[in-house]
Amino acid sequence: MAKSNQEIENILAIIPARGGSKSIPRKNIRDLAGFPLIAYSIAAGFQSGSVTRTIVSTDDPEIADLAREHGAQVPFLRPSHLAADDTQDLPVFQHALKWLKENEGYEPEIVVQLRPTSPVRPPDLVDRAVDLLKANEHAHSVRGVVPSGQNPYKMWRIDGSGQLIPLLGDEHDEPFNMPRQELPATYWQTGHIDAIRPGTIVRGSMSGKVILPVMIDPRYTVDIDSERDWENAERMLAAFDLPYVSPGAPKRSLPEQVELVVLDFDGVLTDNRVWVDKDGHEWVAANRGDGWGIARLKEAGVEVIVLSTETDPVVAARCEKLGIESVQGLEDKTGALEKLMADKSAAPEHTVFLGNDVNDTPCFPLVACGLVPSDAHPEARRQADIRLSQRGGHGAVRELCDMILGTRRF
Repeated sequence: MAKSNQEIENILAIIPARGGSKSIPRKNIRDLAGFPLIAYSIAAGFQSGSVTRTIVSTDDPEIADLAREHGAQVPFLRPSHLAADDTQDLPVFQHALKWLKENEGYEPEIVVQLRPTSPVRPPDLVDRAVDLLKANEHAHSVRGVVPSGQNPYKMWRIDGSGQLIPLLGDEHDEPFNMPRQELPATYWQTGHIDAIRPGTIVRGSMSGKVILPVMIDPRYTVDIDSERDWENAERMLAAFDLPYVSPGAPKRSLPEQVELVVLDFDGVLTDNRVWVDKDGHEWVAANRGDGWGIARLKEAGVEVIVLSTETDPVVAARCEKLGIESVQGLEDKTGALEKLMADKSAAPEHTVFLGNDVNDTPCFPLVACGLVPSDAHPEARRQADIRLSQRGGHGAVRELCDMILGTRRF
């Protein structure tokens, strides 16, 4: 008799990570946007509400050590004959299940495969896949899919005589000449997620006959198999504005009550450019909308202060015009921020910081929420809790002000 959903408790995530990658040497432990590639898949297992155990199957002691550092279990080292260039998933997973049963008496109800080469996952993806399999007892597996970029009904193969032959059969009359909208929707499997019943694996398949789809927003699609793929993934993560599973600290939202807003100046209240004349006089451009937003914040009782590493009369002049305090010439920005909050009796949980560059990132953990403009430095974007949609000097501060005024409780 099949077990009920409530009885299914042992959900095992397995991350296959061999050490002998040829296309990108040592890719599983190479840093991607600040974290080892394998750490993204480990985080997906740990941040899932369904997975009860996350292990890494590897033949490489260095990968094993790094996986343990990020919290995964590595109960065994995979035999070298299961870590060749042409080794498929099935024998790797069969080995893992057999080892766990024989050495620990452990038998999971569902196995989740998390491939390191598809690191960018929606936060709810693993749980959606597991829930779908649990809810459909007839299914053997669940596989992540996205709409295919090109419809295979419009694809061809070339036969032995050199003639073009439609790739698919005769379901439609000349589908290659039909409008795309009239063709059946088709999907491409990704490497983000597979949820599989262990019996299916033991009987010799990684999918079985009954496979259900879990849909993934195609914007999450990345499969790293070359240096170009790696570069694309770096750019993608630097600009990504969708929530995804990150090995870093969980992203925080704007607090409901904000009492103090601390701003960097260059790249936040300006667009980071400066005009210099022959005598060394400098000019910067500011946004009137930012000033209006700050005025509204002040009317609502929220204090706004600028912290700047530069000592520049332009900063003082602009802040005087806005009617806000400025602190300049800082060598220790975090120390200045801590002193500022103490002097103002501003609780960190009611303080937010908006910066744009790497020297601002140490300030983020000191407050309730760290934000950046849309064009901030990639490292600042990675560490920030919220990336605004507007650029520095082009409405980012106004956007933050509107957000605060929209959530503030009076």
